[in-house]
Amino acid sequence: MKKGFDNEKYLKMQSEHIRERIAQFGNKLYLEFGGKLFDDYHASRVLPGFEPDSKLQMLLQLKDQAEIVIVISAEDIEENKVRGDYGITYDMDVLRLIDEFQSVGLFVGSVCLTKFAGQPAAELFQKRLGELGIKSYRHYKIPGYPSDVDYIVSDEGYGKNEYIETERPLVVITAPGPGSGKMATCLSQLYHEHKRGVEAGYAKFETFPIWNIPLRHPVNLAYEAATADLNDVNMIDPFHLEAYGETTVNYNRDIEIFPVVNAMFELIAGKSPYKSPTDMGVNMAGNCIIDDEACCAASKQEIIRRYYKALCEKRSKGTIKDDLSKLEILMKQAGITIADRKVAVEALKKEEATDNKPATAIELQDGTIVTGRTSDLLGASAAALINALKSLAGIDDDVNLIAPEAIEPIQTLKTNYLGSKNPRLHTDEVLIALSSMASHSENAMLAMKQLPKLKGCDAHSTVILSSVDEKIFKKLGIQITCEPKYEENGRKYHKH
Repeated sequence: MKKGFDNEKYLKMQSEHIRERIAQFGNKLYLEFGGKLFDDYHASRVLPGFEPDSKLQMLLQLKDQAEIVIVISAEDIEENKVRGDYGITYDMDVLRLIDEFQSVGLFVGSVCLTKFAGQPAAELFQKRLGELGIKSYRHYKIPGYPSDVDYIVSDEGYGKNEYIETERPLVVITAPGPGSGKMATCLSQLYHEHKRGVEAGYAKFETFPIWNIPLRHPVNLAYEAATADLNDVNMIDPFHLEAYGETTVNYNRDIEIFPVVNAMFELIAGKSPYKSPTDMGVNMAGNCIIDDEACCAASKQEIIRRYYKALCEKRSKGTIKDDLSKLEILMKQAGITIADRKVAVEALKKEEATDNKPATAIELQDGTIVTGRTSDLLGASAAALINALKSLAGIDDDVNLIAPEAIEPIQTLKTNYLGSKNPRLHTDEVLIALSSMASHSENAMLAMKQLPKLKGCDAHSTVILSSVDEKIFKKLGIQITCEPKYEENGRKYHKH
């Protein structure tokens, strides 16, 4: 994969910029931290070279100055809101985040429960935090938020919130997901700090949209594709344009809330340090793109992947969301169609050439595309995986890596004892069979050693994958898309 982003430059530049912002505000900065901190795979897909844990590594360069406050909405606790990527509730994710932060040496100061209104589940969670020795605070739901600025910035508004005791110059405000109240927590703290005679500052750290590349740049369009279900829209920052005559990119929610935030700054400290939403940001990612063409190509593929995902969701759930039509518009703006996904084109060709039996294609890092078809022994994805490993290892295509007699006992186990109707091996089963062959086959051992080279590769299936195959591709780091149809003609609603 062609590298388009300088990760080392980013780590250095980003941490230095945050240090400068801390110094700008008298050594106390509340930094609203958006997006994923540990596993930012979206950023690594659209900015080839960006490491998924880059933001964490950047924070580690500031760890002696930083403490973390994790924010969670009491309403989300009460509603048992679940993180889609981990499948756990937001309150459990707070505990997971604390463990993750502390395991790498970052100091977690406390947890703040926002929009608190006596929710029983929130009270129970706060009690549990206390039993675990974790400090916690309550911030209340303020009537008229965010429009009634005079009331919000008063003793009846922010003044009612509990003041979060912090020790270090940089206070990173993060949360399990969007809508948790990170910005409100930062501004509430500024109010309380001002009353204590401390002129603290606020800044926002979001990787996307990237403010200093064009509005319709594929990287920014890919961010809109990733948040299509949230109705986020990238916009030219009108405040920045008016103040400086410079065109920068921000997104609608920050632009809409800026006049309110600005008024709050003026009420809290007498004047606002910022003239635009762009001024509030500290993101340096745009300065670290070293190959624009590579980032454009990667971003266009990401938009197509998001489109295929939405098509499959429509097929599997039987509903259509607004995000599908928005993704179609984004594809037009990026000047792409599904024909620009080479693996999809090759997978469909393979399907047509094999009597319309399901097929899978994998594009290797050097651009080589290998395919797999459905057979009596292997599913299409399992076959494509084996063929990809053969290609990477330089093993002839006609060599059997797994002897048929090694596959047959697994098929017997599946159909005779485990109740499966499908005797063909899934990707997990074919990898187990390959690993069992590796002890006495040099070719099998050589093929196994190629597995890390599949990370970052693209793949496409002509049918919606089973959950097993989907998980294996994800674990291998293969970016899979599927045609919105099931293998069995009568299957309409469920994948298994």
